[in-house]
Amino acid sequence: MFIIVGLGNPTLQYAGTRHNAGFDVIDVLADKYNIAVDSRKNRAFAGMGMIKGQKVILAKPQTYMNLSGESVRGFVEYYKVMKEDELLVVYDDVSLDMGQLRIRKKGSAGGHNGIKNIIANLGTEVFPRIKVGVGEKPKGYDLADYVLGHFSKAERKVMAEGYEKAVSAIELILDDGIVAAMNMYNRKAKPKPKEA
Repeated sequence: MFIIVGLGNPTLQYAGTRHNAGFDVIDVLADKYNIAVDSRKNRAFAGMGMIKGQKVILAKPQTYMNLSGESVRGFVEYYKVMKEDELLVVYDDVSLDMGQLRIRKKGSAGGHNGIKNIIANLGTEVFPRIKVGVGEKPKGYDLADYVLGHFSKAERKVMAEGYEKAVSAIELILDDGIVAAMNMYNRKAKPKPKEA
C-alpha cells in the first residue's frame, strides 16, 4: 500500500495558491483514477483506490501546512507503512521553475515548514517526495505572501502541465520505483532553441 499525501492549507481562501500545489496534484490524480478524497481520517480528507495495480490512499491534511506532520504520522502509524518506501509527499517548491519537478528519496526540509513538521513527527528525513516548482519569489516580496498568493491565468496553464507531469511521475514510481522517476524527471528542462 502507498500513502500519497499532498500538502496545502484548508479553507477556500487558500484554494489555488502556490502553497497548495500538493493539494492540486492530489485532485488531478483523484480525478484521473476516480478516487473520492472526501473521508475524514487522521485530520485529513482521504480516499482509497487503485493506481497501477497498487492500493493507494490519497490524503490532503487539514491541519494547516505547519502541522502537516501530525496528520502524516497518523496515516503511517495506522496503516503501518514503511516511511522510506510506501509514503510519498507532494508539495510546492519556490527554488524550482514553475511546473518543474524534483523527486527525492530523502532530504532536509529546505525551509519548507510542512516538510519540517513531517520530519519532526516521523523522526526521519528518509521518505520519498515530489517537489513541484511554483517559481522563485520576486525580489522584495515576503515569502509567506508569495506562497499564499494566487497564480495568474498564464501561470495556471503552466502549473496545470506541471500537475499532469507530477501525476505521471507518481504513476512511474508505483510502476517502476522512485529511481526510474528520478532519472526521468530530475533532468533540467532544456531551454528551447531560439528561432533564427
